[in-house]
Amino acid sequence: MTSASDLLEPFVAAEKPKSAFLCGAEAEKPGVFDDLSTVPYDGPRGGVASILHDLASKGWHEEREYEGGPLLALTKDGASITLEPGSQLELSGAPLPSAHAIAHELRAHLADIAPVSEKLGITWLGLGFQPFAKRADYTFVPKLRYGVMREYLPKRGGHALDMMLRTSTVQANYDYASEEDAMRKLRVGLALAPVTAAMFANSPFYEGAPFGGKSFRAKVWLDVDPDRSGLVPNVWKEGAGYRDYVEWALDVPMFMFKRDGKRIENTGQTFRSFMTDGFEGHKATMGDYTTHLNTLFPEVRLKRTLEIRSADAQSELMSPALAALYIGLYYDETALAAAWDLVRDHTLEEATRVRADVWRLGLDAPFRGGTLRRLAEDVVAIAKGGLSRRAVVVGGVDETAVLRPLEELVSRGESPADVLLAGLPEGDEARRREIVRRTAFSLRGA
Repeated sequence: MTSASDLLEPFVAAEKPKSAFLCGAEAEKPGVFDDLSTVPYDGPRGGVASILHDLASKGWHEEREYEGGPLLALTKDGASITLEPGSQLELSGAPLPSAHAIAHELRAHLADIAPVSEKLGITWLGLGFQPFAKRADYTFVPKLRYGVMREYLPKRGGHALDMMLRTSTVQANYDYASEEDAMRKLRVGLALAPVTAAMFANSPFYEGAPFGGKSFRAKVWLDVDPDRSGLVPNVWKEGAGYRDYVEWALDVPMFMFKRDGKRIENTGQTFRSFMTDGFEGHKATMGDYTTHLNTLFPEVRLKRTLEIRSADAQSELMSPALAALYIGLYYDETALAAAWDLVRDHTLEEATRVRADVWRLGLDAPFRGGTLRRLAEDVVAIAKGGLSRRAVVVGGVDETAVLRPLEELVSRGESPADVLLAGLPEGDEARRREIVRRTAFSLRGA
């Protein structure tokens, strides 16, 4: 690595012809035991490590950070299963050609983990924030990077540990054909980040009770680390390109880098400084840069794909709807043009303002003389048109069927949180059990 120009090459190399576009979805989920205590990495009753070992015995390939280290991930056929810091179990799906395939992949994953989950008494919840546990109830997954984040991030934001331990998300990753295509999709995604968070608001509970808003996860992300999260101010200007995203990334402080399987902490040094000055005799490599890009947490992240990051974790029906929404917006030229026309005059300042309201108000957040509901209806309609024109039919239905659960909610002006909050019983224990009933993944029925 000799210059900042080298840092553009990974994005250029990732460009694909539109005929090769795929989508990969990621779905995180917190687990609870029968007594509603949180599932750790490992313990007397087992934990997520037990899930990984069971799947490894069935053909998944084990991934460890160093020889003899703890089992932290699995890979198979382009997909991976990984762990978030608070033992949230994440399916990082393979790149797939359609929303149908993404929905099928999630159902298959839930069926795969069903036997060992049932044996251990683990229930997996489709929620953006763990509804019962307190911060002190957690132990950290033993991953090198998480130890650094645990020490550094609380200095940058009051909710940093909550982000690591108690939040869960559903994300989706998209291809791009050129710099112009990537930046158009990035700008559309950033402008739509607040309404995406509102449509998928699904974390209305905090430590066993409603907290008074729609998405505690969205609230958490307002106070994590302003250097590496948010809406990437550099790319909102006309004519922004890869270099503008890179310039933003270079000025974000690092967490660490690895040499010979060992972590070397250098928190606080920007990657720009690391490239210029090195650190304790070490020089920056492209591998270090890739690691650094993975420690950036904007609402839409640019790597070898574009990653949509604003949504709370969802139920098995709603999880694929996020992938379907942006497949419809991004992978149909008419829809992408319409989405750009819809948001091209949106400003960073107004997106920042409405993002600050979404956690509390969801689709009722005020926006341009109305509410986000109106924008959500427009976005869903554009995406539905894009999916219809793609005409990917499986079992007699096109991809709009995968979008339909979201479409129905938005038509009522509701988010998943509104459904979860309706008619909850009185009494702590009854309410807790009802929260589980409403949010538990149905493993055997998947």
